[in-house]
Amino acid sequence: MEHKDVARRMLTAIGGEDNIVGAAHCATRVRMVLKDMDKVDVPALDNDPDLKGTFETGGMFQVIVGPGDVDIVFDELDKMTSKNIAVSTEELKGVAAKQGNWFTRAIKVLSDIFVPLIPILVGGGLLMALNNVLTAEGLFGPKSLVEMFPAIEGASGMVNLLASAPFAFLPVLVGFTATKRFGGNEYLGAGMGMAMVSPALINGYEVANAMNDGSMQYWDLFGLSVAQAGYQGSVLPVLAVAWILAMIEKFLHSKLKGTADFLITPVLTLLITGFITFIAVGPFMRLLGDALISGLQTVYDFGGPVGGFLFGLVYSPIVITGLHQSFPPVELELFKQGGSFIFATASMANIAQGAVALAVYFHAKSEKLKGLAGSSGISAVFGITEPAIFGVNLRLRWPFYIGMGAASIGGMLIAIFKIKAVALGAAGFIGAVSIRATDIPMFLVCAVITFIIAFVAAFIYGRYLVSKHGTIDPDAPDPAAAGVASSATAGAAATAASADALRLVSPLTGEAINLTEVSDPMFAQGKLGKGVAVIPTVGELRAPVSGKVTVTFPSGHAYAIKTQGSDGKNVEILMHIGFDTVNLDGEHFTAHAKKGDEVQVGDLLCEFDIDAIKAAGYEVTTPVVVSNYKKLGDIIPLPEFVSGREITAGTEVLAVEPKPVVAAE
Repeated sequence: MEHKDVARRMLTAIGGEDNIVGAAHCATRVRMVLKDMDKVDVPALDNDPDLKGTFETGGMFQVIVGPGDVDIVFDELDKMTSKNIAVSTEELKGVAAKQGNWFTRAIKVLSDIFVPLIPILVGGGLLMALNNVLTAEGLFGPKSLVEMFPAIEGASGMVNLLASAPFAFLPVLVGFTATKRFGGNEYLGAGMGMAMVSPALINGYEVANAMNDGSMQYWDLFGLSVAQAGYQGSVLPVLAVAWILAMIEKFLHSKLKGTADFLITPVLTLLITGFITFIAVGPFMRLLGDALISGLQTVYDFGGPVGGFLFGLVYSPIVITGLHQSFPPVELELFKQGGSFIFATASMANIAQGAVALAVYFHAKSEKLKGLAGSSGISAVFGITEPAIFGVNLRLRWPFYIGMGAASIGGMLIAIFKIKAVALGAAGFIGAVSIRATDIPMFLVCAVITFIIAFVAAFIYGRYLVSKHGTIDPDAPDPAAAGVASSATAGAAATAASADALRLVSPLTGEAINLTEVSDPMFAQGKLGKGVAVIPTVGELRAPVSGKVTVTFPSGHAYAIKTQGSDGKNVEILMHIGFDTVNLDGEHFTAHAKKGDEVQVGDLLCEFDIDAIKAAGYEVTTPVVVSNYKKLGDIIPLPEFVSGREITAGTEVLAVEPKPVVAAE
């Protein structure tokens, strides 16, 4: 490889140095934050014989160069620019986070906060849907299932308890993840969330009634009367509180050192944040919710179908903020006036978000996304949308926007036919039992139309993305891309391995998995080589073959070995411990080999602390790939490699055939 020529071609293809905001490299790829992706000649990079492909994720454009070459190409690229483009990988993540418009950045922040909460939201959402089925009157007859079959009352109560807990205590969960995202101590954030839902306060769902009937209790703080109001089920207040807490904590860390910092910072952080929360932030957010509701009512009353269109459009974004928790008191007043448009329109928005999530299910390739899209989509059409919104639709963004568009049409239909709800319930298909009896048929028609519009639009757009990019999801690998037969056919394939094939042993002890199952799309799609992966249970990386160490990254997370065979038979093996572990800067890794060392199969290359790496938020799944596979013959899994089973370091896993000999004509 002529590294300087490769760097020159790369610089031209990405639109020149003026298009580069910052750049860094890891063991295999150059990562760049660019000003304008429209200036990038992606086909030129993808078709470059010395490059292995491109990928865009997390606001970074990545060009895969390969181990042993990427650092040289990066240095040449840096030399060609008149400005210093090189930053650390951690700094580059910060640069990427600042790119894009404010809405995109806000969505990214919300995704970072809520993605870790997906399991509990999915579990609670599905249990809530089950509870609605058990307790809804008129769904299976004039009485609910619990009334019809009293023996299940206890089980229904348990389901309701488990379903309600995640949402009632949502500020605790959000306080933890949001404070961590904003750079503060997540346990302090969780503590503030606990304070906001303390049993000593008036329950958040009863605040409006307490204000109206005069039963609200107040603190006398500095001459101010501060309501002892809780924030059960709220999101927006705790997001603001988490940001304030993180800023206060970081400020105190910068001013206090040693023991003083350790003892005083947590105390002052909680004390100051607590007073700000209950004196200013909470009441302001409550007023914001009231103002939003009043504005929506005004727009709906005077706008007719236009009002319904607008309310349907903004309802799902309102759910993101948690302000929809403020609607029930307003709806109770609307019920007295003949019915509520809010519930009916909310049902259309929920159905739309569920429909697009179900459309994602049919296109998703990763089992994780497919399972999440299916379960959360069903939950959403029954009225619980948080899992679908935060776990699927916001993550991919385009399903969320399509859902908003379909919901706006559904909201307009609700306004045109003047459909009203006369009771609270599950805002989804089964919400029909809460609709005015004469409106139920048309409600169901509107619901079906909304579902079809959302599902078909999302399905078609998803098919377009698959045809253009091969996937709707950057984490979903193409099962055929990694190029190695699955473990199910390993036994048959192994019989075809020739006597000249090089046998690779597992460099790790742990769980064997197919390369297509790893979360990093570059490895999963085979762009960095063909091979296998191991989820280690022992923190020791050993040489899978005898040869020369050609790559040892300073952070100790990646190694490459080249065998010393005759011409045409050299094999280059890349091992990459975890994903994005370069950000650890060598912490938790101890290298036992350096570039240029001659090693024998089984020699110790590196020790690493599995628990510490996981605690820092990184995976330890380790791909083991043949990076120069294009110059070799078949890469064949051996019978000992079975995905999902334990494998021991030293067990043969791959056979690498030498380069095929082309017969002379």
